Amino acid sequence: MSNVTVNISFQDTLLANIDLIAKKEARSRSEFLREAARLYIEKKERWNRIFDICSMRTKELNLSHKDVLHEIKQYRKEKTE
Repeated sequence: MSNVTVNISFQDTLLANIDLIAKKEARSRSEFLREAARLYIEKKERWNRIFDICSMRTKELNLSHKDVLHEIKQYRKEKTE
């Protein structure tokens, strides 16, 4: 696996925050941004798997979008009571 250099623009304040955190963690800016990208990709993949599982289950149970929304609303209502 080879490394490829890319150019990316950041607002000054965002870059300052990135540099501050990287310095506190004794990392380079590149290490920090690579880790941030990896974590973002992992998070998106987890959510995609969750949505895929939910989609399969709603089909198996023959639930409509309206049924799912009703269940969510009911759960939230019970949780606040």
